[in-house]
Amino acid sequence: MKSAFSVRRIAFIALFVALIAVCAWISIPVGEIAFTMQTFAVFAAAGLLGTRDATISMIVYLLLGAIGLPVFSRFTGGIGVLLGASGGYIIGFVFSALLTGFLLSRIPEKGKAWKRITLSALAMLAGLIVCYAFGTAWFVLVYAPRAAKSVTVLGALSACVFPYILPDLVKIALALILTDRLKPVLARYDLK
Repeated sequence: MKSAFSVRRIAFIALFVALIAVCAWISIPVGEIAFTMQTFAVFAAAGLLGTRDATISMIVYLLLGAIGLPVFSRFTGGIGVLLGASGGYIIGFVFSALLTGFLLSRIPEKGKAWKRITLSALAMLAGLIVCYAFGTAWFVLVYAPRAAKSVTVLGALSACVFPYILPDLVKIALALILTDRLKPVLARYDLK
């Protein structure tokens, strides 16, 4: 009987949990939400691990942070961080990985490279929009009332989305390059 989780799969999931933690620690404070490399890790996981394992790695990352391990930006952890300004984005990583992985799995492996890369970029962009949606909704509905702030959706977008669009597009490009180069290498390992 084949195990649902091979040692190899667990190792790759753990590797991406570590990658997203390291990407969280690479942070530049920009207002209430820090600029991090986390979305790069989310898209790389979705592109290299597939839907199931990328989503599992994001859930494990979220749970490790929730119990207090310092895996979030600025070496923080705990439920307080999840209830803070960036909590919605962190929770959104799970759904972003889920959607991105699902869309990427529907792209044919064979065919023109430019078409595959364009569809992959669109899949990652869709995942980014999901992350933005979770983060913005969380900022308006959970964080702002707890912080006794009055915030409109446009105000939240101005603070939490607009400054990050260009850097996030660069992170998508990096994830596309990494995925394109490493996917053939990882194909040798049966992670299914």
